[in-house]
This record gives sequence, C-alpha cells and structure tokens, in this order.
Amino acid sequence: MAGRGSIAARRYAEAAFQLATRDKALDAYSDGLDLAARMLGGDEALAIVSNPARPLVDRTAFVDSMLGGRVPAAVHKLVALLIANGKVDRLPGVAAEYRRLLNRERGIVEALATSATALTSAETEALGRKVAQITGQTVDLRVAVDETLIGGLTVRVGDTLYDASVRGRLERLRERLVAGAR
Repeated sequence: MAGRGSIAARRYAEAAFQLATRDKALDAYSDGLDLAARMLGGDEALAIVSNPARPLVDRTAFVDSMLGGRVPAAVHKLVALLIANGKVDRLPGVAAEYRRLLNRERGIVEALATSATALTSAETEALGRKVAQITGQTVDLRVAVDETLIGGLTVRVGDTLYDASVRGRLERLRERLVAGAR
C-alpha cells in the first residue's frame, strides 16, 4: 500500500505534468525536477532547506541561489512550495513520479534489474534489449545491486517479476522438496 508521502509525491508530479503539458516542456520539467532533487537532496542542502528554525525567506534565498535560472520557473515554484509546506524531502519522489508519468505518456515501460554484482555497460545494454524484446516496448532500465541474491538477477517490469537469481532458484527448489516430502 502506498504511503502518504508517495501519494503526495504523485499529486505534486501530476500537477507538474499538467503544467509541463500546457507549456509544451515535458523534458525541461523532467530535467529540472531531476536537477532540483539532486542539488537539494544532499545532506547539507537538505539540512538547510528543511530546517524550520531557519526563516523561510533564508531557505527560499538558498534555493534561489541553487536553482535560479537553471530550472523552469514552475519547477522553481514547486520546490519553494514544498519547502514552505515542510515537504521538501518528497522532492525525489516527485521527480520519480514525474518520470513515470512521462514514460507512460511516451509508451516507455520502466524496469528495475537487480543483480548480485554490478553489471557492465555491455550487460546492461544487452539486458535492456532482452527486456524490450520480451515486453514489445521501449524500456527505461534502471539497475541496482543486491548481494543477497547470491548470483544471477531479477527484473521487475510493472507488477511482473522475472527471477533468474540463485536465491530464487534455491527457494523454488526448497518449495518442491517440501511439497514432495508430504
């Protein structure tokens, strides 16, 4: 079940997406949200902009110095709104939700590949081609490392999980052995 933070992030992202559509600036808003999330997501910057003990005018001035002229005005206003509402920690979620909306608009499916060790760029490209072949869609592939997989990888595309991990194989083998012992 989605938490309050993810619901709020989705609503902010939907509002930003509507503005971007109106302004015919879908990519500029996406880039602006990603930049703002990166620049304000560090510990130091987040400590400044999320500290209610600092006057709002000082926090806003800090954001102006970081983002002024580098992001669309509407993205800048959204960040200021998040700060004023004490919700700036949701900015990365807003950027991710916006990207999801943009991908859906463009018919791009998002996939998350998790492997036991880091994939090379050639492996990532090959995996992206394979997922595109399986889904019949263009793929936005993100990769992560989870050492508990032991070996192999998993790929999540929407609600579907493709599990080619050693851990998954061992779990399926255990289930078959337990079922056969009854």
